Amino acid sequence: MSKKINWGIIGCGNVTEVKSGPAYQKVDGFELVAVMRRNEEKAKDYADRHNVKKYYTDADLLINDDEVDAIYIATPPDSHKKYALKVAEAGKPCCIEKPLAPNYEDCLAITEAFKKKGIPLFTAYYRRSLPRFLKVKEWLEEKYIGEVRHVNWHFSSPPRDVNLTKEYNWHTDSKIAKAGYFDDLACHGLDLFSYYFGTIQTAKGISNNQLGLYTAKDAVTGSWIYENGITGSGSWNFGAYSYKDEVQIIGSKGTIRFSIFKNEAIELDSETKQENIFIEHPEHIQFPHVENMKKYLFGEIPKHPSTGVNATHVAWMMDEILKN
Repeated sequence: MSKKINWGIIGCGNVTEVKSGPAYQKVDGFELVAVMRRNEEKAKDYADRHNVKKYYTDADLLINDDEVDAIYIATPPDSHKKYALKVAEAGKPCCIEKPLAPNYEDCLAITEAFKKKGIPLFTAYYRRSLPRFLKVKEWLEEKYIGEVRHVNWHFSSPPRDVNLTKEYNWHTDSKIAKAGYFDDLACHGLDLFSYYFGTIQTAKGISNNQLGLYTAKDAVTGSWIYENGITGSGSWNFGAYSYKDEVQIIGSKGTIRFSIFKNEAIELDSETKQENIFIEHPEHIQFPHVENMKKYLFGEIPKHPSTGVNATHVAWMMDEILKN
């Protein structure tokens, strides 16, 4: 591609305010030239505040804008497939917010559409590009904890105020996210584990709605095994007394501990090395992810860490966990 790529964003909601949107303006070689939101007042407000010269209320107009070279889809996941297939048909590179789609079948349809066109498809599993989690990958590759035996993730949190008041929230609408916050949050960590340990061979799980506050599931437990023999387990509960987010990677010679979401240090405890490091996330947390897209599209790196194919594999795993 040329040394400048103009981006358009479909769905300029909260995630695009600080986490992602500014990165498409600040990465050298990228420019954000258009945004779309169905509410015209909100679309104009976003464009004005972020110095974006065009705004639309119709996604088709943005997708087919000749000035827009590539598109970032940041809408709720139930609309990802609809927009993604149109972007693929238009022949433009695309980044889609996670999860790629609400189920494996839709993810597969999206990735196949881009594969047929030979167009890059990225997914916003940005932890694969963050320095904090790359340090964990470095520890694993240096084999400070020996051979990895097992990874476990426990995540629990109290119910959110929006759910206690029974206010509508698409994150907990089973028609959009059948397992609610599990769909929205657990995919981040499970994708990161696939980055560390490879392809999942088998996954199983149980799930339930314990609180009855919304239609989606609020308690999930899963176990899985990677093709290389490493085992994994996780539990996610969104009606607990307190917040906890802890990952343990257990090896033959030590353990690595860290949090997926909490802003805290990563810890290495092994026979040969003990280390406790805090690595600050960037202001715009998706910046390294977006910068890697630029490097890939400009031919500076051979592949991007987070593609539609990776996201589809995680979607398959999560569907397997939620089968029962």
